[in-house]
Amino acid sequence: MRRVKKIAVLRANGLGDFIFTVPALTALRETFPDAQIVYLGKDWHRQFLLKRKTLVDNIIVIPPMKGISMDNVYTDDQRQIEAFYKKMQEENFDVAIQLHGGGQYSNTFIENLGASYTIGTKTDNAQPLNEAIPYEYYQNEILRWLEVVSLIGASTKHISPQLTATKDDVNEAKKILGNNKKFIVIHPGATDLKRRWPFKRFARVGDYFAQKGFRIIITGSGDEREIVKNTIHAMTLPADNFYGKLSINALTGLLSVAALVVANDTGPLHLASALGTTTVGIYWCANLINAAPPFRNNSVCLSSWIIHCPICQTDCASGYPFDTPTSSCKHEISFVTKTTVTEVITAAEKMLLRKAVKG
Repeated sequence: MRRVKKIAVLRANGLGDFIFTVPALTALRETFPDAQIVYLGKDWHRQFLLKRKTLVDNIIVIPPMKGISMDNVYTDDQRQIEAFYKKMQEENFDVAIQLHGGGQYSNTFIENLGASYTIGTKTDNAQPLNEAIPYEYYQNEILRWLEVVSLIGASTKHISPQLTATKDDVNEAKKILGNNKKFIVIHPGATDLKRRWPFKRFARVGDYFAQKGFRIIITGSGDEREIVKNTIHAMTLPADNFYGKLSINALTGLLSVAALVVANDTGPLHLASALGTTTVGIYWCANLINAAPPFRNNSVCLSSWIIHCPICQTDCASGYPFDTPTSSCKHEISFVTKTTVTEVITAAEKMLLRKAVKG
């Protein structure tokens, strides 16, 4: 391939999804140090990445688009999208990289950028790119995106996502924290109800460590207001409600100085792990394949091996090898209930002790 001067990278979804791409972005930066890396994402990416220019040089917020930044039933504003593509084509990208999913919508997006060369992943129903790897759902996301960027020779020894909180991140968090007491962050929410450990169990974990002298902070955003409130209400000892109080940068600062983070498999857990914070994560076994961190120095991953719906007994982990698992089950129920409070507390104490020994 000729000299690469400008690279576009598409990843316009949630926090955890972004964390999985950090090693791939690192590989691009290390392999093409003189290239301009342009990240195509959402507004929160701009807020977060503007302070982290070591990963990317520029962030462009894409307009609302079906299957990209919006769900698959969204109706596109064609005039707005055509204007966006025209502007992107004027960027003269050498390479456009799809790190967004199977490609049903995102490969068309990538091709419309007008780049000289395109790479990504591809399901059977996705538009071809210049080079692509098959998208099979059950693959570790970090390794998936490292495999994609390897198509243009990018590589790194940093397989685990690594991020650093800035001074501004920490200062913003400390303004909200108020005091310097050691604290544990509990995040009881998750987008998928299958991945939500019962809030009463999070409450018991919170009470246990509150009795040990830790300040307990419960975080949440979006539609997680009620689960945060219910978790705090179920506790017998006080806890701080941080729902909706934190920007993405303040959340980064908060997680970076926490003694421990206990959470479901969700964005804040993956961010905390990337920051080097000690974490205990609760995973549905199917998601453990895709989302678990590659190393266990600072992370414990507890998995619940429930595959069949407890109500209708449908197998909810099986599906086509090139797509997301599908089933006829519509029950919104937790699949991580086999993980016990004792397991979580034992893992948390072990990690806190390991951290104390390290000093």
